[in-house]
Amino acid sequence: MTLNQLKYLYLNELIKIHKTIKPSFLKFFMKILELTNYTSGTCGVFSRVLQESKLLSKKGHEVYIFSSNRIKGSKGKSNLYEQIDKIKIFRFPTIKLGGESFMHWDFIKEANIISPDLIIAHSYRHPHTIKALKIAESLKIPIFLVTHAPFQTGNEKHSKTAKLAIYLHDKFVGKKRLKQFTKILTITKWENSFLKKLEVPNEKIEYIPNGIPEEFFKIKYLHKEQNKILFLGRISEIKNLETLIKSIPLIKDEKIKIEIVGPAEKTYLKKLKILINSLKLNNRIIFSPAIYDLKEKIKKIDSSKIFVLPSLREGMPQSLIEAMARKKMVIASKNPATEELIENNKSGFLFQIKNSEELAKSINYSLSLNKKQTNKIQLEAHNSVKKFSWKIILNKLEKVINQHSSKNRQVP
Repeated sequence: MTLNQLKYLYLNELIKIHKTIKPSFLKFFMKILELTNYTSGTCGVFSRVLQESKLLSKKGHEVYIFSSNRIKGSKGKSNLYEQIDKIKIFRFPTIKLGGESFMHWDFIKEANIISPDLIIAHSYRHPHTIKALKIAESLKIPIFLVTHAPFQTGNEKHSKTAKLAIYLHDKFVGKKRLKQFTKILTITKWENSFLKKLEVPNEKIEYIPNGIPEEFFKIKYLHKEQNKILFLGRISEIKNLETLIKSIPLIKDEKIKIEIVGPAEKTYLKKLKILINSLKLNNRIIFSPAIYDLKEKIKKIDSSKIFVLPSLREGMPQSLIEAMARKKMVIASKNPATEELIENNKSGFLFQIKNSEELAKSINYSLSLNKKQTNKIQLEAHNSVKKFSWKIILNKLEKVINQHSSKNRQVP
C-alpha cells in the first residue's frame, strides 16, 4: 500500500467519524486535538497525553490524538488507527529528520477535517508544533503548547552539532513562535527562567505539571517491603545507572539487592552488564522488564526499601513522584527537576551527579535511620506530592481551557 493510499484511508475514516458527530453534542462540549510524536512504546510524553485525554474525555470533551506511526524505543511501526475508550488515535507515516524524536509527519488536512475547538501540542522545538500553529491560525482557535522541559541544563548527551541547532532554533525560531501560542503550559517551575530568556510574556505561561493517578495515593500497600533498592524507568544513558552500580560495593549492607526495572536500550544494557561483571556484582543486581499495569507498578514500588534516580538530567521525573506518593525513601541526583521535588534531608536525599561515593553515603545514612526518622521523611515525601494528583491537575487545566475557549462552551 502506497503512502497516498494510506493517507486516503485516514481521510475517509476521519470523514466517517466527523459525520457521526451530532451538532447537539458539539454545542456543549469541546472538540480537542492532542498532538505528540509517539503513541506507541514507552514514552513519558505520551503517558501525559493519554492520561490527560482520558480525563478530558470523561468530562464530556471529544478528544483526538494525532502522532507519528513510529514505536518509541523500537524500529517498528504501529497501527494507523486505534481507539482507547472514547479517544480516537490516528498515526501518520513519518520521515525521520534526526535524533530519536525529531521527525516530519503530515496531518494538516486531517486536522482541518476534524476542525477542533482547541489544539494541545506537546514538546517544544518539534516540527508538528509549527504545523499546529498554522492550523490554529486557519481555524481561528486557541492553541496550547506543553513544553515538556527540553531546556539544556548542562548534562545533556547532545553532540556539538545538536547543541548548535538548539541554540539557533531558540534564537531565530523559538522566540517568534512561542509568542504565537495562546498559552505555554510548563510541566516544571524551573523552565520559567529559560522561557523568560526567550522573551515569553509571563501572562502566557501556566504551570500545569504531569499528574499521577489517584491510585498512588489511595491503594493500600500491595507488597511486603524487601531489602531492595529500586530504579524504575527507561534504561538509557541519560539515566546514568553506572553511578548506582558503582555505589554498590560502598554500601555497608552487603545483602541489599538492586532491581533495575524498565525497557532497555540494547547497547547501553550491554555496557552496564560489562560493568557489573567487572565489579563482580551479578548476584546483587536484577534486571526486570518494563511494567505497564498500574497495580503491578505500585506493587513493584511497594516491594522496595529505597528508590534511586541517578539521572544526568530530568524534565519532570514521573517515577520519582510515584515513589514519593507511595511513601518510599527516595534518593536522586541533584538537578533542577529533582531539586524542585525533593527537599534535601527532609523529604528525601540529593547527591551530586555521577558521584557514586556520595550516593552510597546517602544510601547508608537512610538505612541507618530508625523507624520514627524514616516514617517522618516518607510522610513528608508523600504529602509534598499530593499536588500532582491528576484530579487537581485536571481542574487547573480545565480552568485554563474554559478561559480560552474559542466558542465559550460551558463544560460540566
